[in-house]
Amino acid sequence: MKVIENIGKYILMLRVVFTKPEKWSVFRKRLFDEIENIGIKSIPIVSLMSVFMGGVIALQTASNMESPFLPEYTVGYITQSSTILEFSPTILSLILAGKIGSNVTSEIGTMRVTEQIDALEIMGVNSLNYLVLPKICAAILFFPILVTISIGLSLLGGWLALISSGLVSTETYVLGIRSFFKVYFVIYALTKTVAFGFLIVSIASFYGYFTKGGALDVGRASTRAVVNSSIAILIANFFLTQMMLL
Repeated sequence: MKVIENIGKYILMLRVVFTKPEKWSVFRKRLFDEIENIGIKSIPIVSLMSVFMGGVIALQTASNMESPFLPEYTVGYITQSSTILEFSPTILSLILAGKIGSNVTSEIGTMRVTEQIDALEIMGVNSLNYLVLPKICAAILFFPILVTISIGLSLLGGWLALISSGLVSTETYVLGIRSFFKVYFVIYALTKTVAFGFLIVSIASFYGYFTKGGALDVGRASTRAVVNSSIAILIANFFLTQMMLL
């Protein structure tokens, strides 16, 4: 019953969030602030993880290619497909759920327990629209950019790992990346990313907005937000894959 009640509150929250902003100038300013907080400040961790994960995927593939019937360019192909289809959109989103989700919940939850949200409502401000809508829009706009960066750096990391180990030549690796490449896979990855970004920020905002108590309760809400957004990402990943790839 608690789950059904929370889903109902979540849907009602979204109905209030997606209303027309009262002042577009204020909304634009907050949108750019959230793009910086949610998107630009996530670039370093995205870049670091992408380079090393791309290298790991390429090295593991190359070291396990024992069959003589597999061409050498298979390493590049598997690195490309694994990165585009699963690592960059899904695994990266699970990592960002921890970073961004906890930050969003903590920010809004702290505003709730310190009665800043109550003050906004007393002044006649739609607090959900004011606080949550810019965050959701920023995630929807910038998550595809983060994933595009991740795909490029993962392939670069795979190349650096293979070249430094001497397992595969540059020409063979590039041939593998270009072989059987489908633009639709990129569209699939970016579509998933938009959905995951929306889930991360909206679920984190939900738990932050409805926090009750004090500082300890804000910490518990952050934990619940990260766990539940991760579960939502995995469920959404399953259904989106079924709808778009099968």
